[in-house]
Amino acid sequence: MFKKVTKYIVSQMDPKEEWVPVESIADHEHFRPFCLLTQKRKQNTIFHPRPYYHHTGFRLDSVLLPGEDGESTESLLPSGDGPDSSQFTLTKVTADQVDGSLSLSVDPASVELKGGGSLYQAFSIKLQKKAIPMDSLEKARKNRKIDIDHSFIQQLLRTTLNLYMVSETLEASEETVYKESSKAQGGFLATIYTKFSAQGTTENRQSIVIPKGCTLAFRTIYMDIFSGEWEPCLSDLLTPKLVTVDREVKQYCGIFSELPSGLQVKFLNTITAVMRDRNLFQELSQKMEGVLEKTDGYELKTKSPDLKDLLSTLKNSPGDRCLLLAKGITYTLDALAELLDDQLLLLLESLERKIVSQQLQLVGKLLEHELEDKNESFRVDTSLLSFPQQEDQTLTMALVEMSRVKLQEDGSAEPMERPFEVVAALYVALYALSLLSGPK
Repeated sequence: MFKKVTKYIVSQMDPKEEWVPVESIADHEHFRPFCLLTQKRKQNTIFHPRPYYHHTGFRLDSVLLPGEDGESTESLLPSGDGPDSSQFTLTKVTADQVDGSLSLSVDPASVELKGGGSLYQAFSIKLQKKAIPMDSLEKARKNRKIDIDHSFIQQLLRTTLNLYMVSETLEASEETVYKESSKAQGGFLATIYTKFSAQGTTENRQSIVIPKGCTLAFRTIYMDIFSGEWEPCLSDLLTPKLVTVDREVKQYCGIFSELPSGLQVKFLNTITAVMRDRNLFQELSQKMEGVLEKTDGYELKTKSPDLKDLLSTLKNSPGDRCLLLAKGITYTLDALAELLDDQLLLLLESLERKIVSQQLQLVGKLLEHELEDKNESFRVDTSLLSFPQQEDQTLTMALVEMSRVKLQEDGSAEPMERPFEVVAALYVALYALSLLSGPK
């Protein structure tokens, strides 16, 4: 839930994608001004163009030698009223309804549930932007040297990791409550909840309290370290050169097509298992991160029978092949992480109905249109919405609408709130599931 809030805030105020949303409320204290970060070796993707950062637990003061003036770098932060600090309020109230006509309303009072599903989200948050003044940081650089003997600096110099520092943040200036509820009644979504959800419920209400001072998003600067000196390098985070989603997904998931059919089935079973269970999802993600980052002492062992076959396959694969498979699995998990839990349930049902390949074609057609900056309506071939059963069409239209593109039975499509990244993530998920579940 926290990730939804921070991604929405960044999408509303950052068209250039220079801000990075904090993805876990448990980590927000690690992304405050002067916090030191390293960039994960995860690939930036078309559905997650911002870098992945790993917090180090250290701040700039931690790795600097004492200065002559005895001042802390913390004193460089503005008090709250200066030119490098500003406050503003962002409000969101939406109520999305999915039923036979797939109508949408932004007024929660007008929503009527008629045997379909609904999603309600609401919050109003006051934000404060804090930035380290670059001229003050330059003075600190001249006055205080890097402690080259610090254990963290020594470890960093033995690797090829780049060091970054949080230079600017968006914080909650007041305590805020974010509320969300999803409801399914009388129709296909209720059946799917009962069938695939571990809780077996058709109604879910959640809320999260965002404390005052919580970091919601941040920007970084690159820290160049050399011979006891350090220098902040001003370079904005730029979105990587945009390539087609199809080219990217084939690059990372193409390795799955080389697996024997028996192993494809085992990989598919693992992916569907983690789609049902967030704890398994997290465990598999951490195992793959260990492979990609070659973490000391990482082991491809698990107590979960759902992960055993996949990890055993990786363990017994040659090094280069193991790395390619880990990249493909990580890429697929990253795409699934961009989707709503309800979408994962719909994808599981789609697999059972054997309609994933047709859904992939449909979503691919959506990506041929401008979904990044324009909200212009367009049409897709109605044959892509022609399924063996009416429930298949209803399910598919709901799946797409949760990716913020509203579809009608006549093929008309209306993009809603910045849908490109989540539609791209849906395409990747469908591609991987289609490849692993294809004809054997």
